[in-house]
Amino acid sequence: MKTTRGMTILAAMTAVALAAPSVSAQATKPATTTTHETVAQLRKEAKVTEKAARATALAQVPGGKVRKHELERENGKLVYSFDIATKGKSGIDEVQIDAMDGSVVSNKHETAAMEKAEARADKKEARAEKKEAQAEKKEAKAEKKETKADKKDAKASEYKKP
Repeated sequence: MKTTRGMTILAAMTAVALAAPSVSAQATKPATTTTHETVAQLRKEAKVTEKAARATALAQVPGGKVRKHELERENGKLVYSFDIATKGKSGIDEVQIDAMDGSVVSNKHETAAMEKAEARADKKEARAEKKEAQAEKKEAKAEKKETKADKKDAKASEYKKP
């Protein structure tokens, strides 16, 4: 009887050992590089205030008014992005100010068509990020379920009586 119990324990340990490589392979899978930073996190990181960045941006477009602004990370750089409209001029000027040192990163004029294309691209990117987050959540749930099942199987085979 002791031999049968020992064989059962040995079989359970073998099953756990065989399952271990797949678990460790999952653990070493590279994490996604997408990070979803909040506005509060970005503000904490910025060394230049929004007010100072706005003044610098408006100095680049005389007579302009800020229509939209945001603090974002673009190409790895933390920037304030201002869409500035000027009376009598079509489109907008997009001025980006470095949030770390207050320098002008870019100043480009965008036509209405370019703005629409940018808005579509932003929506597409947001949908892709949402879809990716949902897939990651689904994968994590499946991994949790698999781990729970593995633990249950190991426990069941450990206590199985011949």
